[in-house]
Amino acid sequence: MVAPSASCIGFVRNYYPKLFENSSLHNDLKKLSAKTFEFTEFLLKVLNVKDTGATFKEVITYHNSCAALRECNIKQGPRILLENVKGLTLRELSDNETCCGFGGTFAVKFNGISVNMGEQKVENAISTGANYIVSTDLSCLMHLQGYIDGKGYSIKTMHIADVLASGW
Repeated sequence: MVAPSASCIGFVRNYYPKLFENSSLHNDLKKLSAKTFEFTEFLLKVLNVKDTGATFKEVITYHNSCAALRECNIKQGPRILLENVKGLTLRELSDNETCCGFGGTFAVKFNGISVNMGEQKVENAISTGANYIVSTDLSCLMHLQGYIDGKGYSIKTMHIADVLASGW
């Protein structure tokens, strides 16, 4: 199973087996977890692809989602793929391991904190001079783009799959 969002993969890998502990499905779900990949992991670890042939002549910054870092141990893989995109300039965020504030229900229960965390992430991204914030996690991108739209900023969000499919 391949999914474009680390939060989905993290849940399947780390929580499905716990949900079905002491059931007849437990071992099947452990096997499924071993065959579950976030999109960039699948490209690198299964297909052994580092260069998709993409061209994207933009300055970007990369946001590590909490799920990618903490649930899936994904940090360098997306950067390896982005380094091979022709014309792309990657500028690191100063707080690249800090949460963007979405976190699912966290954003609803603690809206003020969530918005402030998104603000910090976007402002740090803007300070890099990037035109795009790129990530593996759609929920982070949705949250950040909502803040960006509310402020009328010109920076945009983009999923890494869209970057890796650009220009061909």
